[in-house]
Amino acid sequence: MAITSAVQHVVIDTHDPQLVASFWAQALGREIADDWGEFVRLAPDNAGTQLAFAAVPEAKTVKNRVHLDLTAADRQSAATELIAIGATMIETRTQDDHTWSVMADPEGNEFCLATGQL
Repeated sequence: MAITSAVQHVVIDTHDPQLVASFWAQALGREIADDWGEFVRLAPDNAGTQLAFAAVPEAKTVKNRVHLDLTAADRQSAATELIAIGATMIETRTQDDHTWSVMADPEGNEFCLATGQL
């Protein structure tokens, strides 16, 4: 039997949903669609994907098990802009002919940034 389902949200746990949602709204050029205090949701992208941010009591302590991969026309310029709004550069990696930056949002949730078509 196959289960038919769809992803409604990708939810990121955070101490401060408004802070982290604001960072991601700026990073992705989206608006905050809903803010219920403990749960903040961004407007969906063209594919309908929504990011949401849920308040949790515990701090992040280990590497994310799931992370976002971002793409930009110019990785270095995008990294500079992300740092200006609160991101942290962790490291830059290269494998074969592909280079990407590992970064973190204001609460330390890792994400990757690569050069690619938008």
